[in-house]
Amino acid sequence: METPLHIARALALAREAIGFTEPNPRVGCVIASADGVVLGVGRTQPAGQPHAEIMAMRDAAARGHDVAGATAYVTLEPCSHHGRTGPCCDALAAAGIARVVASVQDPNPLVAGQGFARLRAAGIAVEVGPGAEESRALNIGFFSRMVRGTPWVRMKIAATLDGQTALANGASQWITGEAARADGHAWRARAGAILTGIGTVLEDQPRLDVRLAPVGQQPPLVIVDSRLQTPPHAALFEVPARPVWIYAAEAHPQAQRALEARGASVTHLPGPGGKVDLAALLKDLGGRGVNELHVEAGFKLNGSLLREALVDEFLVYLAPKLVGAGQGMVNIGPLAALSDAVALEFGEVERIGADLRVLARVSRPAGF
Repeated sequence: METPLHIARALALAREAIGFTEPNPRVGCVIASADGVVLGVGRTQPAGQPHAEIMAMRDAAARGHDVAGATAYVTLEPCSHHGRTGPCCDALAAAGIARVVASVQDPNPLVAGQGFARLRAAGIAVEVGPGAEESRALNIGFFSRMVRGTPWVRMKIAATLDGQTALANGASQWITGEAARADGHAWRARAGAILTGIGTVLEDQPRLDVRLAPVGQQPPLVIVDSRLQTPPHAALFEVPARPVWIYAAEAHPQAQRALEARGASVTHLPGPGGKVDLAALLKDLGGRGVNELHVEAGFKLNGSLLREALVDEFLVYLAPKLVGAGQGMVNIGPLAALSDAVALEFGEVERIGADLRVLARVSRPAGF
C-alpha cells in the first residue's frame, strides 16, 4: 500500500529523531489543512520535552496558522497518559483538530488504543494504518520493550567474506573500511545502550562511544564482566557523561569499589557456571528504559547470546577479503545436523563504501 504524502513526511521527521529521544519512541507529525496545505511539522524531542504533535502545533502557531479543522498525520498513536508531558490526544482536541491519521497503535499499556478512543470521544475522526510497517520498524526497540519487557538485540559484526572477525592472533583493525565504520557509529547512535564483554575490553581497550555520527547523548555502555576484571583506568571511562553499567556474577568488593569510584554502576546477576545471567540482564536493561541494545562483542559472548536465543537481528559488515583461519563471528558449534542451524531472514543488503552491509533477523514462529 502506498504511503500517503503527509505520512511519508511524518516518517522522515521521525527518522530525524533517531539518537535523540531515548527511551521515548521516534515520532513525526504533520498538520495539514483540509485542502492539503502543510500548516506545521514536528518530531519528538528529548525525553521530558514535547512530543511530535505539540511541536507541530507550535510550528503552525509560529507560522501564523490556526489548526482548527485540520488533519494531524502522526506516525504513532497520540499518547493519552500523564508522564513527563501531558496527553497529546487532549492537546489535539483542545486545538480543534478535526481528523487524525496515525500509522500504528502505541504498544505502551498506558496508551494501547486509549488515545484513539479519547480522540473519537471528542468527535475527532481517526484513521489508523498508513505507514504502519515503517513506523514499527523505526521503533522496533520500543515495541520490543513494551511487549516483551526487553530491548531489541542487534548484534553488529565486521568480518571478512570468509566469516573471520580477526586473525588467529586476534588482530582485527581494520577489517572494514572507513565508510563502514562511520555507518556502524550511526547504528550505535540509534541504540539505547551498547553492550560488550570483558574480553573485548581487555584485548582491544575500546571506547565504544559515538564519534562519527550525530547523537543527542552517548548511549550507556554495558559490560558483561563476570569476575569484575574491568580496569578502572580503561579507555571506556574517558567518555564524558556516559553511564557505564557493569554486570557481574561474582562478588569482588575491592574491584567494585574501584569501578564505582570511576562512576560505574555494578549489578550482580549470577547465572549457571559462574557466568552472568544474560536473560536477566536483558530484563534489567528493559527496566532501565533501553529500547535497542547494540552488541559489539567477541565470538564467545556472541555465541552465548545466540545459544540462549537472545539475539533478534544481525548487522554484519562484510569486507572483500579472505584471511583463512582466524576468529569466527559466533561460537555456537559444532552442530550435528544442518537442521540445527540458526535460521535467519535476510533484510537489507547494501554496499557501504567497499564493504557490504547485511541486515538479517533471527527467524521466529510469530511476533518477536
